[in-house]
Order: sequence, then structure tokens, then C-alpha cells
Amino acid sequence: MKNRLRVITSIVLCVSFCSFAQNSGRRPLKLDDLNRFREVRDPQCSPDGQWVAYSVSVNDTEADKRVSHIAMVSWDGKQSLQLTYGSDSDSSPRWSPDGKYLSFTSSRTAKPKGSQIWVLDRRGGEARQLTHFKNYSIERYEWSPDSSKLLLAMSEKEDTGDEPKTGDAAATPKKPKPVVIDRYHFKQDIQGYLTGEKRSHIYIFEIANEKLEQITNGNFEERDAIWSPDGAKVAFTSNRDEDPDRSVNSDVFVVDARPGAVAKKLTVWPGPDSGTLSWSADGKLIAYLQGNEGKYRAYNMNRLAVVPAGGGDARVVTASFDRGVATPQFAADGQTISVLVADDRSEYPASVSLKDGRVQRLTADPVVVSGMSSRNGHTAVLASNDATPPEVFALDGGTLRKLSTENDALMSELQLAGTRDISFTSADGTEIHGLLTEPIGFQSGTKYPLLLRIHGGPNGQDAHAFNFERQFFAANGYAVLNINYRGSAGRGESFSHSIFADWGNHEVADLIAGVNQVIAMGIADPNRLGIGGWSYGGILTDYTIASDPRFKVAISGAGSANQVAMYGIDQYTYQYDTELGPPWRNPEAWQKVSYAFYKADKIHTPTLFMGGDKDFNVPVVGGEQMYQALRSLGIPTQLIIYPGEFHGFTRPSFIVDRYQRYLAWYDKYLKAPASKPLQTAANQ
Repeated sequence: MKNRLRVITSIVLCVSFCSFAQNSGRRPLKLDDLNRFREVRDPQCSPDGQWVAYSVSVNDTEADKRVSHIAMVSWDGKQSLQLTYGSDSDSSPRWSPDGKYLSFTSSRTAKPKGSQIWVLDRRGGEARQLTHFKNYSIERYEWSPDSSKLLLAMSEKEDTGDEPKTGDAAATPKKPKPVVIDRYHFKQDIQGYLTGEKRSHIYIFEIANEKLEQITNGNFEERDAIWSPDGAKVAFTSNRDEDPDRSVNSDVFVVDARPGAVAKKLTVWPGPDSGTLSWSADGKLIAYLQGNEGKYRAYNMNRLAVVPAGGGDARVVTASFDRGVATPQFAADGQTISVLVADDRSEYPASVSLKDGRVQRLTADPVVVSGMSSRNGHTAVLASNDATPPEVFALDGGTLRKLSTENDALMSELQLAGTRDISFTSADGTEIHGLLTEPIGFQSGTKYPLLLRIHGGPNGQDAHAFNFERQFFAANGYAVLNINYRGSAGRGESFSHSIFADWGNHEVADLIAGVNQVIAMGIADPNRLGIGGWSYGGILTDYTIASDPRFKVAISGAGSANQVAMYGIDQYTYQYDTELGPPWRNPEAWQKVSYAFYKADKIHTPTLFMGGDKDFNVPVVGGEQMYQALRSLGIPTQLIIYPGEFHGFTRPSFIVDRYQRYLAWYDKYLKAPASKPLQTAANQ
């Protein structure tokens, strides 16, 4: 598949299971392969369109961390080279508009310490450090149109007091300071506790003299900053309500690119007006994304909108298009805007007519495109399908031509399971869609153990992108079912909003109906059903095993069931207050959505609970409470806590360990004889 994927059509993308099963000389995927996958991200076309730069990440197993480097590939796909090396990560490649330089962010031997912007001269030579910011964290940057300046979104670093001193007192750490909090929204995963003292603002950095000027200030966060085509102005988004923590409103602003300029507000929608932003070539219009009203924050679906850069009425261009869009980019002629569309197990690039809002697909299904860059008539995308991990592709007409080959060597070894669409009717007659992955060696008429693996969000979807988890379980003899239950993205606004303030009702009905469908198809063994998921997938796991006793085994990762106990300890207080109401005002609703905890005595499924001890998204206490409940009830259970991990894990050895424990727990209850004892990452 790796070398033949030159043009993606619906036939090539819909690779059947049989074509892989009959490919002699290939082997099923193994857990060891996880450390060999190379993660390609952030494609960036050069100004002349002849090269595409991107970042590629690999696991450094010795250092137990993920390391990224910068690479590039020629537009014809004949030349590719890695540009940066070393043990530090390099990311965010950006071309100077004059084509002379390729910049990136890195913490490599940087002085002062921290991530800085580095630059490579295309004429040759080593990378040199361009910025030397001591007290700022760079969040986003972009070259000015004339290549003389950088537009930066930065926040001042918090002084926590725990950084070691330098010089003779290097061995003595500074005394830690107490964290003083007076914000409504006071904690965020990865960021930790939010004090409100440091906000993200816009700066301009003059390269020649290294002069830094602050353009915006105040108790606000500025996002999505982008230069106007002539470099005279900057557009950005910001929530400038009286208390930004108590709303999801944001608006598009424009400000002159000079200190002291007053920003002009362009939009008035009382919900999110957000980025990515894009200027028309003539500088007259700004394209952006308009979301739903605040109470639907967890189920938001963005539509494409435009607003005059000089002020005037905004217009929603895709008002009649019932699908979410992302990453708008104006075409050179200003008549169309390219977007990415999330649509029923796929995400494809499309062109939207500015005149009438007509949406035209630019590729065939199924494919998942997650990044896009256009320069000089050339468009590069980051694309994946069931058989191909994300790689850089050239978008030529209506087809995709593969450019990068980062995973080709590994993929040439593997025998992959096929993933197909599945549709069925839920209990109330609603049509539900999902994906079914058959195990390696699948034979019609044989019943297999089934794993129902549930995506998080809930505002996400399982799609036709390469998925290590599916292939890992299929390689170990399991059929894998992924269901886009109500609340998921890709099926329109009403479908996503239908679970508002009613968690664990329609979703569980949809999940159970999907399992029944696969049993009726003669593929799933009704006596060997497993379930599991992460985040909202873990929450739905708890709901489902409290509703259906047929599951023989469950894994609930980063989930919760006693929802009222999450109030004030996670990052979702705004959603709770606007969707359910505070617990003291609406206790009945809170008890209703906490039924998995209050009906814990109905659960007889052996369940493995997991989480990271630094997770502020869904704190591990959610799993701890359910673990304690099942332990008290005498149900087989186990709790695994990963130190130092947030909601999304980053330490390679822990990610491997998690997969090992997944497989061992499922094998223990769904396969006979019992599987081998668990081999942990520590004793490999």
C-alpha cells in the first residue's frame, strides 16, 4: 500500500480486509511496533510551492520521551530530507515569505532556557537562535509579509518559585510560593492552577535589531493572531467580556501593527467567533469560524463566516450546511474559501463559494485530513486512512498524491485488519453509524470476542484514519466496534446537541444497539463482550456496565460516575453551571447523570480503572471512586495510576504499559485458557 498510494480514490481508500489478509509475507501488528511509528504533523508549503516542511515525532525509548524534528519533501515527491537532529524537540516549521528562511521552535541549548525560535538559512549552514526571550512563553508565531518581523502570541512566565538558583547556590532550590487563586475558571489540564496574572498577548519582534514591542494588553487572552496582507494590521480573536471565565464568547478584532493602537471589534455574535483566521488577498474580508451559543460548548459545531476587515455586518457562509468546518483559507482570487469538513466517519477538504455558500468536496471518501497549507497554487495536506498513518499528500485536482514516506518501511511489514462501515437503528429508531474492525484471520461463520471501544469528547467521532488501537486488538484476535453515538460530531448540529443535559441515556442506547447488531451479524460472541474507553469513553463505560450486565469485562480510563463530586475539581464548571445548573439548584439532574455511581450495586463486570495523577481534565478521583465502590462490593477490579501524566499521556513507556494492561485485562476474562501474566513496561 505504501508505494502504490499515489492517487487516493474511493476504491483505493476503501481497502478491504481480504486484500491485506492475502498479502503474503506480512505479519500482524505487535506492541513493539508502537515505538517505530513516526508521527507526521503540521505541513507547511514553501512560498514557491516547491517544498513542504513538516514535523515528525519519534519515541526515544532510552530517554523515555517523544522527540520531534523538522523535515521537508519536494512537491514532486522525489526528494526528502530531515533538517534537524538531536535529543531536543523541534516543531512549528514556518517559511519566511521571501523564501530565504525556514524557522522552527526548539529548546535546544537555548539561552535563556526555554523554547525559542530558530532559523535555517536555505542557502546552507547551521540553525541559529533568533529569539532570546527570558520571561515569555511562545504560543504561536508568524512571519510578516515582508519577512522583516515576527508576529508572536506570548504569555509571561509564572514565577512559581520552584526553579533552582544558578551559580554557587545551584544546589539550593528557591522556596515555593503559595498559589493564590481568585478566578471562576481556576484549573486547566497541563496548565495546572490558573491565577489570572499572566495572559497571552500579541507582540511584534523586529528581526534586524531584535526589538520586541507589545501590541495588546489587559486582562484578556488573545488568540489566532495573523498579519493582514500588507503587514499594516493584525487580526486576532479574544473574549473581552467583563469576566471571560464566565462565558465562551469570543470575537474577531483588528488592530494596527504598532504599540498603543486601539483594537477594533468586528463581530457581535454572543458565542465563539474563533480561528483559524484568514484574510482575503485584497485585505477586505476576514474568514473565521462561528460556533454555537455558550450552553452548547461541549457539543459545539463551527460554521464558516466572514466579516469586513474595516467593519460591517458579518455573514455566516455555510449557514445551510449542517456539518462542522475548520481551518478556513481564502483562495488567491477571493471567491472561494477552503475548509476541512467533519462528515460521518471522515474529514475531507472542501471549497466553499463565498457567493452562495455552496460546498464542494475536493477528495473522495473515506479519508481523514487533519492539516492543510496552500502556497502559489499548491496545496499540501496531512491525510490518513484505515491503512495509512498520517503522511503529507499533495492535493492535485480531486486526488491526493502521497509525498512523505515516514512510515512506509514499517507499513510494508504489516498485515492489517480491515475496517468497514456499519449502520443500525437505535431503540427509538434513530439511525446510528459506526466502524467494525474484524480480527486478523477472520472467517465468516466464526464468532469472535468483541470489544466495544468508545471515543471521548463526546464531540468527536471515530473515523477512517489509521488507528493503532484497532489494529492492536484485531491482531490479538478481537473484533473491534467503534460507534458514533448521539453527541458525536459529523452528523449535524441536532445529532450532537441531542444529549444536552441528558448524559448516559441516548448514548448508552446507541452503544447497546450497535453491540446487538454485531451479534446479529454472527460476528460477535454474545458470551464474550468487552467494553472500554478513555475520557467520555470511560464515563460511558461506567454508564453502560451499570445498564447492561452482558459485558464480561470493562476498562474505564480517565472517567467518572459520581458527577456531582467532580464539581470544582475539574475544568468544566462553566459547562456544569450552564447545562445542568449548580448542584444546589438542580440536585435531581445531578443524581440522574450520576446513576452509574448510585447504581454501582447493579454492576457485576470486572473493571479496570486508569488515570494520570496530574489530570485536571477528568481527575483520577473519578476512577478512584468507582474503584472503591466495586472493591467494596466485591467485584473484581483494579486501579492503575500513572504518575506525572495529564489527560493525554506522553511518556512512551506508560503508553506501552497501558496497552499491555488493556490486552491482559481483556484476555483474562474473554479468552480461554487464561492469558500469560502481565508483562509491565518496567520488567520488559
